[in-house]
Amino acid sequence: MGCHVVDHPLIREKLTTLRDARTPLRGFRAALHELSLLIGYEALRTLGEEPLAVTTPLRECAGSRVRDPIYLMPILRAGLGMAEALAELLPDAPVGHIGMFRDEVTLEPQPYYLRVPPDVARANVVCVDPMLATGNSAVSAIDQLKKCGAQRLRLVCIVGCPEGVARMTAAHPDVPIFLAAIDDGLNERGYIVPGLGDAGDRYYGTAPA
Repeated sequence: MGCHVVDHPLIREKLTTLRDARTPLRGFRAALHELSLLIGYEALRTLGEEPLAVTTPLRECAGSRVRDPIYLMPILRAGLGMAEALAELLPDAPVGHIGMFRDEVTLEPQPYYLRVPPDVARANVVCVDPMLATGNSAVSAIDQLKKCGAQRLRLVCIVGCPEGVARMTAAHPDVPIFLAAIDDGLNERGYIVPGLGDAGDRYYGTAPA
């Protein structure tokens, strides 16, 4: 499955806005929303289809529709902004939640909440989180989803790093990863460098002054 870096001038421009420490709250939210849609389009490119005939005002013609349901699974809390964007693209998609916080000493995820829509085994499950840093949270999220029966999974993030990509692909080689960029690596606190800071704090306006 592998890791896919979605390369496009609009993606690079909006990622630049996210990275810029001077970007205000409104601008950060707008750029994350738009970037989530752009990466989401690419991540969903291989969805299965089935034929569907429709009648235009002039004649019948062949068309298609997506064969199986799509579920959105954001990792709280930063993933919520991405899920809200993709829910506009997929208004019929149920949205579950995966709650985890990071132990700042061990950098290991601490799960505290999981809500998965029913019949997940027959769905295309899109797990979203802006940052793929150590990879620990992503691996834990996919572990939990597979235990619930999910079989067709995609991980959609904004920025990753070699450590996170390696950790995720080693643990779940069957799950494709979609990113806007792979950055240099991690600092001593487990943050992606150059990255864009704490995506959740910047999206919700809770970053320290």
